Amino acid sequence: MVEIRIEYEGGLRTRARHMPSGSSLFTDAPLDNHGRGEGFSPTDLVATALGSCMLTIMGIVAERHGWKIEGSQAVVEKRMVAEPVRRIGALSVVLRMRGVHEERARETLSRAALACPVHATLGHEVSMPIRFEWLD
Repeated sequence: MVEIRIEYEGGLRTRARHMPSGSSLFTDAPLDNHGRGEGFSPTDLVATALGSCMLTIMGIVAERHGWKIEGSQAVVEKRMVAEPVRRIGALSVVLRMRGVHEERARETLSRAALACPVHATLGHEVSMPIRFEWLD
């Protein structure tokens, strides 16, 4: 179990603290929803979680096999919808993978990305087109 404490600071901002490490971050409501847009919105953190999770799980698999993926990137585009309620409608992900990888490695890494817990959690509620770019 991990405890995260979140405090409302006013002005549509929160400060979240990751209790095991003591690190913190703040959120700000986006410009299109009454905020200042000066930081990640809560839904931006969901998009960030998806890309970070995919790269992390791929990193675990890559380390296990001795493959190098340093410098790889996840580019996540978040699209909101208003109906039936305001929510994330789609998270489009492009995984730009660095390193020379044979076909078997590519297939293994692709499966790993799609097995990340965030993808599995959001999979039934949010459209998530995923594209891999292998940058040899």
